[in-house]
Amino acid sequence: MEIDEHNEGVWELFIPDLAIGCYYKYRIYSLLDEEIREKADPYALCTELMPKSASVVYESSYQWKDARWMKQRAKKNALQAPWSIYEVHLGSWKKTDGDSLTYREHAEQLVPYVKEMGFTHVELLPITEHPYYPSWGYLTSSYFAPTSRFGEPDDLKFLIDAFHQAGIGVLLDWVPGHFPNDAFALAKFDGSCLYEHPDRRKGFHKGWNSLVFNYERPEVRQFLIDSALFWLGEYHLDGLRVDAVTSMIYLDYGRDEGEWEPNENGGNENLAAISFLKELNTLVYQNYPDVQMIAEESTTFPGVSRPVDQDGLGFGMKWMMGWMNDTLKYMKREPIHREWHHSEMTLSIHYAWTENFVLPFSHDEVVHGKASLVYKMPGDEWQKMAQLRLMLGYMWMHPGQKLLIMGSEFGQTSEWNFNEQLDWHLLEHEIHRKMKFYTKSLNQLYTSRIELQNHFNWEGFEWIDFQDTENCVLIFLRKSKRKALLVICHFRSSVIEDYQLGVPNSKAWREIFNSDSLSFGGSGAINSEQISTFDEEMHGRKQSIRMRIAPFSTIVLEPLGITSEKASKKTISGKAKKKKKSLNSPKSSK
Repeated sequence: MEIDEHNEGVWELFIPDLAIGCYYKYRIYSLLDEEIREKADPYALCTELMPKSASVVYESSYQWKDARWMKQRAKKNALQAPWSIYEVHLGSWKKTDGDSLTYREHAEQLVPYVKEMGFTHVELLPITEHPYYPSWGYLTSSYFAPTSRFGEPDDLKFLIDAFHQAGIGVLLDWVPGHFPNDAFALAKFDGSCLYEHPDRRKGFHKGWNSLVFNYERPEVRQFLIDSALFWLGEYHLDGLRVDAVTSMIYLDYGRDEGEWEPNENGGNENLAAISFLKELNTLVYQNYPDVQMIAEESTTFPGVSRPVDQDGLGFGMKWMMGWMNDTLKYMKREPIHREWHHSEMTLSIHYAWTENFVLPFSHDEVVHGKASLVYKMPGDEWQKMAQLRLMLGYMWMHPGQKLLIMGSEFGQTSEWNFNEQLDWHLLEHEIHRKMKFYTKSLNQLYTSRIELQNHFNWEGFEWIDFQDTENCVLIFLRKSKRKALLVICHFRSSVIEDYQLGVPNSKAWREIFNSDSLSFGGSGAINSEQISTFDEEMHGRKQSIRMRIAPFSTIVLEPLGITSEKASKKTISGKAKKKKKSLNSPKSSK
């Protein structure tokens, strides 16, 4: 057995005839102190089942069957395709006798469920190995090994392969921003700050009680880049959602005055981290041009999803946190107060094309006393569910890709609990079954209508009216080059009869989607007949229509080329009248 030290400080050890499945660690004698450290292999491909922490000798024998998916992926432009992402924590999606499903059991149950619901992608909360289960995977200790809690590495490949064969992409939540201080892992690896930054002002996050990588060291940068390329290549992943980018690019993130030092230019940007992210994204797209790198970044830092050669960070997409915060703030308000806060729902359009945005309702919004999505809504049970349908409808119609935390698709009532499975028993009740059908129908509409898929170009959106604060109504167009859909979102509990609005030149309109449909659990205040246009100017348009606006509703109309004799003979003058009547919430089936 020989140990070689290369000039750059990398040590190489070869042990012949080492058996597959053998447990091992490195015993490190430091020159800095007398402590003897036993460390897991930072490059291990497999790990011992936690809470044990040894590395495991592993050799993959998996034969991929997703050639068709990979070939089609290479031909697609991901920024032009509709993405509807189902965010999943594998440990708590579903359990059997109190135990989480294995990777292969997820292939049998999760894959067909996601396919049935019409989601185009899943995003897995971190399944890189992590010692502290309540961290949800965000305190990663092994950057090349999947958690052994659900099976072996080839079992994970089987799951990803099953998704691909079902036509579903797989994204991984990847955490290069911080790591735990467990003694067996990366912290103080050889007695020195080998991976973490030695300056605690740059190397420690007190909010997470975790260590921060030293992005100034080429070896550390290469370690993280190797990890990203490994997951994309070895596991055929379709993209990485990079966690906590904000914490990486700002020196003062989570730190009080005196706990950070300005950079060489006097600013609060972490120049080394910014440089690392640019290098990371450049190399990822050079090696895998058909994947997506997605940033969780919550500030106005410019150019997050702009190419590196245009002085951007080089990500493909970015989470639209401002939209999420404004929308939830507005929806939590009592409907009677919403007219005074109408701008909270229109502000996002002012910056919707500054980045390639993903609209997220993620796990972070349904934990720590924040309540589930449906229980953020005011009112009785029916009103809560109606407003959840409205909010998700508004989200699916708004420019940007979509992400929804598991359980919200059927109106999960309790907060997400990583120790428990989703509230599947709720599907015994009609109101939740209809909510599940509603989300499925939203996905079907979204993926089938090209008008809803022009996200990253302002030409795909046009306001009709955003100033009806009295009725809390938003009206806009979603457009392709040849056609437009008319979208109406109503954030009050009343039915508005005979509502007049201006429309583009057309002969008639047909309602193709209404969140208030009886089949979705609504009151049934729909527009069942085609809606004729007439020549009266409104909202800067030469033509108008009159229609019923359902309570707490998202409504979608498409234009028809059928001439309406009734519309051509009808003349209307004067201001439009909007007759409102209150709606008593239908009794719940629960």
